[in-house]
Amino acid sequence: MRVLVTGGGGFIGHHLVRTLLEQGDEVSVIDDFSTGRRDRLQPYEGAIRLIEGDIRDASALDLAIEGCSVVLHEAALPSVARSVRDPRLSNEVSTSGSIEVMLAAHRAGVGRVVLAGSSSIYGDTPGLPRRETQGASPMSPYATSKLAAEFYVHTLGQLHGIETVVLRYFNVFGPGQDPASEYAAVVPRFVTAALAGAQPVVYGDGLQSRDFTYIENVVSANLLAARVPGVSKLTCNIGCGERYSLLDLLDAIGRSVGRQLTPRFEPARRGDVAHSQADISLASSSLGYRVRVPFAEGVRRTVMAYKESADTVETPGADRDRV
Repeated sequence: MRVLVTGGGGFIGHHLVRTLLEQGDEVSVIDDFSTGRRDRLQPYEGAIRLIEGDIRDASALDLAIEGCSVVLHEAALPSVARSVRDPRLSNEVSTSGSIEVMLAAHRAGVGRVVLAGSSSIYGDTPGLPRRETQGASPMSPYATSKLAAEFYVHTLGQLHGIETVVLRYFNVFGPGQDPASEYAAVVPRFVTAALAGAQPVVYGDGLQSRDFTYIENVVSANLLAARVPGVSKLTCNIGCGERYSLLDLLDAIGRSVGRQLTPRFEPARRGDVAHSQADISLASSSLGYRVRVPFAEGVRRTVMAYKESADTVETPGADRDRV
């Protein structure tokens, strides 16, 4: 099977590329590296077909998608804060970009498209855990654009005979996330601060909670969504079915690094959701999805990976650890 991974230089994308290659699949990647990193794909040079381009560019997409039977559509600008600053760009990439992916899939005769959705579309609607039957209430341009992308993917899939699956991710974390970005996710920021002996910064009171989902669970969900027969126009949550506060996260990281972490509190940010937790029963029944790596083990693996990467970088003459 040949698979196109859009945004293959991103955090989730490069984990998908590695796993697909390990399973013997042929892999194409399209990425403009505006947020993804080229070095993440360097270990796979010669094993993948890489098109450097924007998913809004139809000609670049046609080159990347040629011969593919499945698209794993990961490309996005994954930041609530960025979308508040620049809602037009967030909409262009997530919404218009997804339309272009679906049109290219139709031209290429692709059988199935799997979209990386987002739990942010639920907003602060009452009732936990979040179920797919709940109404959407997006609180940021990012969430709104991801919701619009869901509708476009399913609608265009139905019109053009393409099977479609939307996976609504819940706070994915793991090795390989970039902690240096202004828009870095909370887990790599906390982990790198802890390893450096610095004080982690918490926006808000730290009691906001998330269904932190280790990357291996998300990769598994994508592989299932790409392969399970007879599935179409399916939207399901991908998480662990549990939630932990940011203070719980700091405690777990502290146990892994061997010291108690005391955060510095800053004002809450606009557009952030207070609490999030996934009901994963639909993913389980429709795709056979299950949690492979629970929260505590995922935190331990992540801390170990960042520590090993830092140690490797500090060793003269050593190759940088790629995870």
